[in-house]
Amino acid sequence: MSGMSRRKFLVTSLAGSAAVTLAPACKAMASGSFEGYPDGMGVLVDLTRCIGCRSCEAACNKEQGLAPPAQSFEDKSVFDQTFHGGQKRRTDENAYTVVNRYDPEGATKPVYRKSQCNHCNEPACLTSCFVNAYTKTREGAVIYNSKVCVGCRNCMIACPFQVPAYSYSSAFNPMIKKCIFCYETRLKNGQPPACVGICPQEALTFGYRDELLKIGRARIKANPDRYVDHIYGESEVGGTAWMYLSSAPFEQVGFDTTMGKEPIINNVKDFLGTVPMVLAIWPALFTGFHLLAKRQEHGTEGDHSNNEES
Repeated sequence: MSGMSRRKFLVTSLAGSAAVTLAPACKAMASGSFEGYPDGMGVLVDLTRCIGCRSCEAACNKEQGLAPPAQSFEDKSVFDQTFHGGQKRRTDENAYTVVNRYDPEGATKPVYRKSQCNHCNEPACLTSCFVNAYTKTREGAVIYNSKVCVGCRNCMIACPFQVPAYSYSSAFNPMIKKCIFCYETRLKNGQPPACVGICPQEALTFGYRDELLKIGRARIKANPDRYVDHIYGESEVGGTAWMYLSSAPFEQVGFDTTMGKEPIINNVKDFLGTVPMVLAIWPALFTGFHLLAKRQEHGTEGDHSNNEES
């Protein structure tokens, strides 16, 4: 595919299709000119302070009312689990955040990394969604509306961090599951997410994104031997609300360092001009499927009602 990986091709296609169907309110974001809200909040994660206690996982589980884990949050054997050729644990419908352990080359002790939705300034999940199921709030959160979702799972392919998870536990109400920054219960009221409040090591710092960048740069300057001279998330794919400091090279603690600084949508401008017909028809086709399914569902309910009356 002329040097383009299958995943990148799918991301390009999906982001492009969404760009022609986004609502007027999202035009700035779809154009690639949106850079997040000036008063957006964020979290600075300092991996040098994390001890792998998994308190953040437990707090998130409780705050979001998720199903209890198969293994206790005190069970550290989860750090030894690997999947699909050595891949570490990932977030799913019952775990909006996970902590993994890494052993960087030359390090004298392991590095623990917390993962969750990074709440991008210009979310690829949003630009890939042709029914506007995602919203980037002024507080910095990327939230999801299951009521309008049609279950196409474009966002799962588009997300550069592979975060959105699909819930297969309910056959009647499947939906996307991911961290929502504790938006409804905390963030919109100016409070930090549950994981931040519980951290005993102060590895997570909540505040305005611009202020967090200043804090991160100050720590690096004051301790150049302790930190890699980079804040991951400051500029990756246009910047994210969750950002990281690390003592080890980021690629050695599970980060993708090949993403570049441009938002995903900026990489599809040429693509948009080459296949306008496909991009216009494709979303409409899926919308048609969705409406047809809804119509059949209502028809089935009507049949049941008629049978009960007779």
